[in-house]
Amino acid sequence: MSFSQSTPSEPPPSGYYVETFTEEERAVLSRFFTNVDSPVFGIINLPEVVKGALFARYSRSPRSVRRLFLDEFAGDSDTGVEAIAEHLAAADPEVALAHARGLYDRVFNQFGDDSVAQLGGAHLACEQASNVLTKVLEWGRLASYLEQSTRYIFYDKKLGDRYRYHIPPELVGSPLEGEYRTTMDFVFDTYTSLIGRAVPFYEGLYPKSESDTPAVWRSTIRAKACDDLRGLLPAATTSNVGIFGSGQAYEMLLMRMRSHPLAEVRAYSDLMLVELRKMIPSFLTRVDLPDRGQAWSDYLAAVASDLDARAGAVGQSPGERPEVMLVDWDPEGETKVAAAALYAASDLPDDQLLDYVRGLPTKDRVGLINAAVGSRGNRRHKPGRAMERTSYRFDILSDYGIFRDLQRHRMLTIEWQRLSPDHGYITPEAIGDIGATDLWDEVMERSASLAEHIGAMHGSAAAQYAVPFAYRVRYYIQMNAREAFHLLELRSQPSGHPGYRRVAQQMHDQIRTVAGHTVIADAMRFVDHDDYALARLQEERRLEQKRRGAG
Repeated sequence: MSFSQSTPSEPPPSGYYVETFTEEERAVLSRFFTNVDSPVFGIINLPEVVKGALFARYSRSPRSVRRLFLDEFAGDSDTGVEAIAEHLAAADPEVALAHARGLYDRVFNQFGDDSVAQLGGAHLACEQASNVLTKVLEWGRLASYLEQSTRYIFYDKKLGDRYRYHIPPELVGSPLEGEYRTTMDFVFDTYTSLIGRAVPFYEGLYPKSESDTPAVWRSTIRAKACDDLRGLLPAATTSNVGIFGSGQAYEMLLMRMRSHPLAEVRAYSDLMLVELRKMIPSFLTRVDLPDRGQAWSDYLAAVASDLDARAGAVGQSPGERPEVMLVDWDPEGETKVAAAALYAASDLPDDQLLDYVRGLPTKDRVGLINAAVGSRGNRRHKPGRAMERTSYRFDILSDYGIFRDLQRHRMLTIEWQRLSPDHGYITPEAIGDIGATDLWDEVMERSASLAEHIGAMHGSAAAQYAVPFAYRVRYYIQMNAREAFHLLELRSQPSGHPGYRRVAQQMHDQIRTVAGHTVIADAMRFVDHDDYALARLQEERRLEQKRRGAG
């Protein structure tokens, strides 16, 4: 199946760009997406494996999921329209959906339990969301997210008549709207210009080797340039997020969004609710009821407002701190992990096992921990829940780009402060190498000035949109040792961004030297402390081999 080029459409509603499709394309899309025009839409009438593959491809493409579907999925002999039509031939999808709604309604009304809302889920595509909004979308632990990556695509192309940045409703029609647009255009013009300088610089610094294909080399150079220049991107930069969640996860998300101080977040929750009610309506009946969801949203807003006022009354300036600081741990953590390792294999109560392990020689306690860890063949071989017996709390002051990567680890506890220019910014070494330090500083200074103006007129929440990723933000991460295995070994891998690799390495060092948990630190044997000039090269080579193997 082939599709012709789309034609221009009407101007975008409410500030969102409306993608254009031909009538033939719209007819195809309407069978598998809940709408063809809105930036929020659901994916329907597709097997789960196709939805997963579509979202996986989505994270590394500048295209919308609907355009990806048309270009790469709709005509495929295995996952295309013809195959899907055969999949649906046994029943009318509208009738099937009506039966499903009736079943869920009966179950929900009979039991009235929140856990029933975990039985139904939906894939939701959330496009043109600012990088302030994406952090709100990805807050919950009970859903799965895949976000468009700043490491694999350039943000140098416009979407419609402007670059990919959000204009906050708070600024529309205000005296600051002109300054905001002018500054954003300058920032993205600078980003575009420096991409044109950084790519040739790295091509000359790291010429293609005989053993690498052009695709491997180009992807590696692109990632290197993206890693350095993403610091220019403001938090207003728009992104695409694919979400799969249960009805319960969406209900909690929407109630939080409806209480948020930013208009973008509140308005986007309305867009999401409309589309979710087309797919899992029975699970979202309480969201906007005055005595249920609205009361919950009002409660969350009142708590946040009270805490904001109390924090403002503290009246202290932040003290000097390192980038990563371990601020809380259990000195007896390894002893407790050793005792927890025995618990499931024993019939003794927890406190009795702990007393027993306290009385063991050090080498025996070490032996228990090592037995719980086992012989790990790779970083995916992780020890069990005994490692959840001790935890670590880190206070981190990193650039916003690093925070965005670490924030996605949902099983740990993380909270962050509002993004502002107050903590300064980072400048990658390569910016000086390409002679762009003055230009980089000008972007930072103009963005900080804009953020100050927005903050004075519309508050600190709205000021975040103007702040580039290079500025530092403060946040804490609290995680048990089991989650530390996952985060530190994953985020220190050679293919990772140098910024978050550095943070992961510092965390690992401090678990060893500050907490004194040497046995646990040694068990994290796949934490990589080396430095790599071309971080993505080995990963791109591995992916090339997989592509060849798959034909």
